[in-house]
Amino acid sequence: HGMEKLMKLVGPSFTKEIFFTARTDFSAQDALRMGLVNQVVPKAELEAFTRDYALRISRNAPLTIRSAKTTVETLLRPSGERDYALLDKLIADCFNSEDYQEGVKAFGEKRRPVFKGR
Repeated sequence: HGMEKLMKLVGPSFTKEIFFTARTDFSAQDALRMGLVNQVVPKAELEAFTRDYALRISRNAPLTIRSAKTTVETLLRPSGERDYALLDKLIADCFNSEDYQEGVKAFGEKRRPVFKGR
């Protein structure tokens, strides 16, 4: 299963390269190109980047973040194991939430929304 997971992550070409060459000295740019990491930043900028990135995520609606996380995890499963009813419920819950209304209102008022997770 490990090779299957790797292939889903980096694709068949990079999976073959990794196993055929037994190479272990991949650079940060190699990891970025393969899709093993999403970002590469200089070490001196890492703390600020991480703080800003976490802040950006934290400003979003918690229900939406949780729903997106569950949706991605569900879609990674084989199709027969996916709970589409749950995904539909998560979407409906987001659109019916106080946070959604706050987001719409804040957008109209050109201000940052204040989400409460409900």
